Amino acid sequence: MDFVSVIIIIVNILLAVKLAVGTTPILVWWERRVAGFIQGRTGPNRCNIAGIRLGGLIQSIADMLKLVFKEDFTPGHIKYKFFFTIAPAIVFFCSLLTFAVIPFADTLFIDGQAHMMQAIPMHLGIMWFLAYAGLATYGIILGGYSSNSKYGLLSSIRTTAQVISYEASMALAIISVILSYGSIHLNDMVTAQGELLFGFLPSWGIIIQPLAALIFIVCAFAEANRTPFDIAEGESEIVAGYHTEYSAMRFGLFQVGEFAAMGASAAFITTLFLGGYHIPWMDTATLKANIDNVLMVLILLIPVLTLLFIGWMQKNNTWDNPNDPRAKETAILTKVFLGLGGVVTVSLAYVFLSGLSENGVNIATAVIQISTFMLKFFFVCFVFIWVRWTLLRFRYDQLQMLGWKVLLPLALLNIFITALVVVFAGS
Repeated sequence: MDFVSVIIIIVNILLAVKLAVGTTPILVWWERRVAGFIQGRTGPNRCNIAGIRLGGLIQSIADMLKLVFKEDFTPGHIKYKFFFTIAPAIVFFCSLLTFAVIPFADTLFIDGQAHMMQAIPMHLGIMWFLAYAGLATYGIILGGYSSNSKYGLLSSIRTTAQVISYEASMALAIISVILSYGSIHLNDMVTAQGELLFGFLPSWGIIIQPLAALIFIVCAFAEANRTPFDIAEGESEIVAGYHTEYSAMRFGLFQVGEFAAMGASAAFITTLFLGGYHIPWMDTATLKANIDNVLMVLILLIPVLTLLFIGWMQKNNTWDNPNDPRAKETAILTKVFLGLGGVVTVSLAYVFLSGLSENGVNIATAVIQISTFMLKFFFVCFVFIWVRWTLLRFRYDQLQMLGWKVLLPLALLNIFITALVVVFAGS
């Protein structure tokens, strides 16, 4: 294995770890700020370091540090201490490994050698996701059962019933997608979504398979235990469910695992139904052919977006007391964002004026596609948070009825229709 291959593998692994774990403080911050916005309140904006609040993001960092240094206490009534200890790790690592097969960009060619842009270069694709999404649930079940608590036990029972109800529909929805694309390899699916339908419509999965997309997204909410499918936690009914008896970093692993599961679901929704790393109406070949135009647009767009963001920040951060330490934050961040925007713009301008070699074009294309994927990824994460603070939790009977009487028949019907279309289109 040459040096370039090692560097690309390291970059892909860092991307997967960053999206799975590194975004947790950001997503926790989003949860609170979006909740505050929807509920007509401010949200976290007091916690600061020398007046720097970052819009409330420092609160998430403070919470993380609190969990790290808090005493890790195991209650005396715990009978199965081994299972109690490994349960959070199962949830965390299974959610983390789900990102291993996500393609962040199209195959990257350096000096004629192909490099897959995913953490583990394998072709299992969607099968890997189904395997580890199911295994992560065992951590929740073990955590609740081993707690020797009625709340934890009820949570384990609820989780088991929910997973059985919704994994079947999710798998059937994926079968429809596999029939449409003729492959289980995720990069093949994304490549197919780069084409145009009827010559003008992007062949995204949500357009080709709208019913499968709806079923998969609903089941993804259930798999990630997100509202309105959060009966496993049910704070108003069973305290906190499976993690009631946990503290410190074991509790923290559950929380990170929950956000990693949400992130994994968002990544797969992006990959299967939102075109993955593709810019609309621009597949990899088109992007490479027009890379100079794309760079020119970015050179003009980045300064405008930077100035708009700084203007919004200054408008929403005014203080009556000029000596308030938080009043310095806007001035400092203005300089930081102006500097970052300037560095990025100058770097792009230098690349544009200097010209790109074949390897340079391929690398620039990969960077743009990774950025496109991340924008879509964060948009889907925002939708997850938006839904949580908009809808109420389903009752148990409503949850089961939706899974067995609505989603399962629709998934079977969708497979039947898809198979007919594939057979007649192929003939």
